[in-house]
Amino acid sequence: MSGSAPRPSVDVLVVGGGPAGASVAALLATRGHKVVVVERTPSYRWRACGVFASPAAVDALRRIRLANDVIRASAQVIPAMRVEAPASPPFRLTYGDDGSLRAPAVGFDRSILDPALLDLSAARGAEVRRAVTCTNVRTTPAGPVVTVRDTGGTSDLRARLVIGADGIRSVVARSLGVAAPARIGRRVGLTYHVAVPSRPGAPAPDARMVVVRDGYVGLAPVPGDRVNVGIVLGRSWWRMLASDGAERVARRVLGEADAIRTLANAEACDRIAGASPIGHRVVRRTGPGWLLVGDAAGFLDPFTGEGLHRALVSAELAATAVDAFLRGEPDALARYERAMRARFAAKDVVSLVVQAFLARPSLFGYAARRLAARDDVRETMGRVMGDLTPASRALDPRYLAALLRP
Repeated sequence: MSGSAPRPSVDVLVVGGGPAGASVAALLATRGHKVVVVERTPSYRWRACGVFASPAAVDALRRIRLANDVIRASAQVIPAMRVEAPASPPFRLTYGDDGSLRAPAVGFDRSILDPALLDLSAARGAEVRRAVTCTNVRTTPAGPVVTVRDTGGTSDLRARLVIGADGIRSVVARSLGVAAPARIGRRVGLTYHVAVPSRPGAPAPDARMVVVRDGYVGLAPVPGDRVNVGIVLGRSWWRMLASDGAERVARRVLGEADAIRTLANAEACDRIAGASPIGHRVVRRTGPGWLLVGDAAGFLDPFTGEGLHRALVSAELAATAVDAFLRGEPDALARYERAMRARFAAKDVVSLVVQAFLARPSLFGYAARRLAARDDVRETMGRVMGDLTPASRALDPRYLAALLRP
């Protein structure tokens, strides 16, 4: 009919080629759908992101069928997360490992992992278009329309469904009016790698989470004799960041903590990448012709990592829902919303509680001392934070009583 909108030429357009976007594209292409991924960077570049992952994330990569040799090449075994806070003895979260390292946590080299996942999506049949930036998404009666910009200028792309996988500052979420302020105070993140030569024959090192003044520092060993340094800072550091810059502030933060002072002058392997705000919320994850995955679907800094696991699980749940939607089940996208809520709502509550304690050092120290002294309570917390036990377990009144009693 004259004047009618053109029919979509693809089934699914994925905005963002990070782990969530690449994984959902690979899963949908495997199921026979025509998928296009648009990624704004022309090639991989280091940016602020998480590298620590529990065994649950490794299991998710295997379910997606990323090759084992790629997982091994990109991952450094981490026996435990060592938590260190003022006025409290340190303690180790082992994420369910019994000491045999049959199911270890890991630190990922994202320069290996991320391109490998994007390559996997292309190998499964998805079309990957790099150096393409999404500038707007709008819904129409004929389906979603995505405006993109590349070296040839600006154009509109149409698909039966759009998946936003474009991170905590998601253009897709903002364009569709579902982005909302995070439920925790605004904070700034800094991250980079330092060279830490390993000793021949030495056991695999722990990751570390060190609480500092108005913030904390996460240290995760990664392949190549390096440690990823992730620094999260509250409002009291902002003026210094503006006046002195990220590098001087990072070294100042590391120098303030006795436990990690030696890293203050360690050789940096890459530039310091920043992220602000850390935290992103959406009022809903789906709508007519669109769906959000990964950090674009909401990110709450959980203190001990696991954003990567959530990204991969959201990709799996989204792929199931989108496949059903494209095959004619109109309520399939609503099922994705319910599945994500069921999977992560309790974990978000636990993370908010942890953040509330972090904001009050005396309370965090009280809880940390009890975790250090109570093996069963500590083991449960590690399994909850590592997504190996339902987060509702940590909200059980009996568990809270065991954690907080004098």
